[in-house]
Amino acid sequence: MNNYHYLFKFIIVGESNVGKSCLLLQYTEGRFQVGYDATIGVEYGSKEIIYDDKLIKLQLWDTVQFNSIQAGQESFRSITRAYYRGSIGCFLVYDITRRITFDRIQAWVKDVRQDTNNRIEFLLVGNKCDLKDRKVSYDEGRQLSIQLGCEFQETSAKTGENVEFIFESLTQKIYDNIKSNKIDPHDPNHGIKIGRIGENEKITEIPKQKQKSICC
Repeated sequence: MNNYHYLFKFIIVGESNVGKSCLLLQYTEGRFQVGYDATIGVEYGSKEIIYDDKLIKLQLWDTVQFNSIQAGQESFRSITRAYYRGSIGCFLVYDITRRITFDRIQAWVKDVRQDTNNRIEFLLVGNKCDLKDRKVSYDEGRQLSIQLGCEFQETSAKTGENVEFIFESLTQKIYDNIKSNKIDPHDPNHGIKIGRIGENEKITEIPKQKQKSICC
C-alpha cells in the first residue's frame, strides 16, 4: 500500500463521445475498444511510471458524460464535481471532427476551476486525429491552448498516437513544479499524496512489465 513516491490525481473532461474513456483504456491497457459505451458516472484507471528516479502513481478519473455542459442533470453533476476536487491535473478533450466539442472547452475550464479553486494544471487534447473529416484545425487547437496557458496535443485513442505522451507530459510538469517549489505536495488541496517510499530512495524499475519509465 502506498508504495510510491507520489500519487497524482488527474481528471479527464469533455463533451460526450469525444473519446475520454477510450484514451483512458488505451493508456492503461494499451487497447482500443470499438463501440465503447458512453460513461454514466465515473470510470477509474491507474498506472505507475518512473520519472527522475521517482515512482509516480497516476490516479485517472474519467467523469460522467453529458450531452451538454449546460445539461440540467444536477444529481450527476454533483457526483462528478466531487471527483474534480483534489485534482492536480485535467485533460480537456475535444473531438477534432465535431466543432461543438471544441467550442465548449472554455465552459469545461470554467466548470472545473469552480471546484478546484484554480489549483490545477490543464492539458488540451484534440482527439481522433486519425479521422479525415476534420472540423477543427491543429492551429486552432494550439491557439486555444495559448489562451488557456496550457500545453496542447492531438491524439488518436484508436491508433495510440500521442496517448502516452499527454499523460507523461502532464506528469512531468506536475513533478517539475514540485521540484521547483511551485507546488507544495503536502497541501491536501493539490491532489497529490506522498507515499511510503523515501524521497532519497531511487527507483529504476517498477513491478508490472506493462508500466514504463519516461525519460527526464
